[in-house]
Amino acid sequence: MIRVRFAPSPTGSLHVGGARTALFNWLFVQHARLKGEEAAFILRVEDTDKERSTDEYTQVILDGMSWLGLSWDEGPFFQAEGLARHQADADRLVAEGKAYVDDGAIRFRITPEEVAWEDSVHDRVVFHGKDLEDFVILRADRTPVYNFAVVSDDGHMRVTHVFRGDDHISNTPKQILLYRALGREPPVFGHVPMILGTDGKKLSKRHGATAVADYQHEGILPQAMVNFLALLGWSPGHDRELFFDIGEMIEAFSFDGVQGKAAVFDPKKLEWMNAEHMRALGARKLLGLLGDGLGALPPSRAEELVAAVLPRSRTTLDVVRQARQRAGLDPVALDEKAAAFIAKDPAAYRRALKLVAESTEKVTDWSATVLESELRRLAAENGMKAGELMQPVRIALTGSTVSEPVNELLVVVGRHAARAKLVAAAS
Repeated sequence: MIRVRFAPSPTGSLHVGGARTALFNWLFVQHARLKGEEAAFILRVEDTDKERSTDEYTQVILDGMSWLGLSWDEGPFFQAEGLARHQADADRLVAEGKAYVDDGAIRFRITPEEVAWEDSVHDRVVFHGKDLEDFVILRADRTPVYNFAVVSDDGHMRVTHVFRGDDHISNTPKQILLYRALGREPPVFGHVPMILGTDGKKLSKRHGATAVADYQHEGILPQAMVNFLALLGWSPGHDRELFFDIGEMIEAFSFDGVQGKAAVFDPKKLEWMNAEHMRALGARKLLGLLGDGLGALPPSRAEELVAAVLPRSRTTLDVVRQARQRAGLDPVALDEKAAAFIAKDPAAYRRALKLVAESTEKVTDWSATVLESELRRLAAENGMKAGELMQPVRIALTGSTVSEPVNELLVVVGRHAARAKLVAAAS
């Protein structure tokens, strides 16, 4: 039976790197099941750092995994609950001469043997015992260090595969030696690549949001986040980037496709992917995921607005903001480009709006087709290019230089509301 674990430390939020590790473990288990194998995904909270571990961080991690849809089969278990076992394992090594007491602590005795393993990502990795030094496994206060606790826990939980970040490669030879000393078979190891920012440096807060919860609150869909995380170091082949069906991702996943080189976290690509996932859902399904941001509107009106703004939105926050603005729930706020457009020629801006406001007063059929014809007629009549007339309308109604076609925008905003905004902006 395949048994893998994800073992976060509750000393902070669930960050991108940890979430990617959890996802790879989860996908590995789901793929194994798809192929008819028995497999389990174990969640173990490594809370032995009592000074920094908190219940709040534990809950944040659990919530983040639930939001991503990464359900676990066993756990959560807490590493601190295994203290008696950690101590018993260390004492046994002392009794067998494989470890010794040093100033109150217990130190593991290194033997000069070769330590090698076939890594699921990096192929064969070799260390030599002569290059390692005896190391502490149990502190003087009888608490275990990381390298020893995880070996004791993984052996106890019968973990068969350990997939984690490649910053743990240097820990692996020590852990393999501990497995051998305890008379246990080491698991299969796979070390996934580091995640870098777009500047090529290790991902950190200076690159922006690094916690999964931040992206949840910034309007990223969980399925888009999963899609993005999966491709940080894994390639399904055939240059495929989008998975709208998690079942297809599970079927395609294999550690054969996990690359050893560092992956790059590109926020713009995440937003692009999120936009694709939103459009794949469509306005009606997406509306059900937007919370109460449009709750004041009738469902049919809300859906109409979402459909209108969806093609040019990258996050759910974008959708809500633009839809509320078009519905008149929020005032129009000029962005930088829109403000610059007006500043070039304020008089021309107001003149264009006045022309459209006066002309559309006579329009009885407030449809996209009729409005487009009217706007083009009006531009030609006044010796103007169509854009010179339409761009001011777009800015007055949205505060932006980018939107759906202006004739469609007028329809979405509505006759009375649109004309009122044009008149106000022209004054």
